[in-house]
Amino acid sequence: MGGHGRINTALVFATLLMPLSAWAMGKCERLVATGSPDAPPYSWRDPQDPKHLIGASVDLFKQVAGELGLKVEVLDSGTRNQALEEVRSGRVDLLIDSPFAVAELTTVDYVHPSLLSNEYVVWTRHDSTLAYDTLSDLRERQGSVSEKARLTPEFSAYAKSQLRLAPAQNLTQAFQRLLLGQVDYVLAGRYAGMAMTQALGMSNALIARGLPLDRPGLYLALSHNSACNDAWLRGQLAKKLTELPASGVSQAVLQRNFERWKAQMQVPLDAPKQ
Repeated sequence: MGGHGRINTALVFATLLMPLSAWAMGKCERLVATGSPDAPPYSWRDPQDPKHLIGASVDLFKQVAGELGLKVEVLDSGTRNQALEEVRSGRVDLLIDSPFAVAELTTVDYVHPSLLSNEYVVWTRHDSTLAYDTLSDLRERQGSVSEKARLTPEFSAYAKSQLRLAPAQNLTQAFQRLLLGQVDYVLAGRYAGMAMTQALGMSNALIARGLPLDRPGLYLALSHNSACNDAWLRGQLAKKLTELPASGVSQAVLQRNFERWKAQMQVPLDAPKQ
């Protein structure tokens, strides 16, 4: 028994002496991720390489993982729902743009803080007479929001009880209603709205106004079934994500990817079904 104990002790010391990074890298050298294929400028299918995603979420995730010495690949899984299914099953390690959902805590670990925040703002026509200073100013007005919008549960509850928001199949439909004067405003993401108005040729007709009404986070969500999901990785990712806001990198990456999307829009492509 004594000899056995000595071997175990030696193994423990050998493990402790091994550099943490080497230990982590030995277990997980490569992360495979996925996300939304139709949510510019955060993530969208690469026209030059349709098996992969590009965008602000992809760039920031690659930067964070790169600083940890991890190789990453961000695959297109087909649809948003298929991306979630790939992560739940563990075939893919993580989602790069997951909204926080209590129901998903049985299948994924969310890394806090979020990789990015999605600012939802009020969009109106340029010539709109809507006087909007506070949320209460919207109560008597007719608005619209995409069914695919991922708002925080708190704001969703408020909107349901206090605002007149007609659901649209997607952002394209919501903005078309706004342009036709069927609604007074649309609630949409600041950057997603910029990308969509660009794609639809509505940039000069529609405008984002005021401060964000809601700011849901887009989280890295690690699958419970991923071999890479361990305390070391979650802790290191959380540390890097905590440092991101102070660096000012996030806004620059968002702006750069909006310009990238805009440049792609000069080449005829299908408008994103967001």
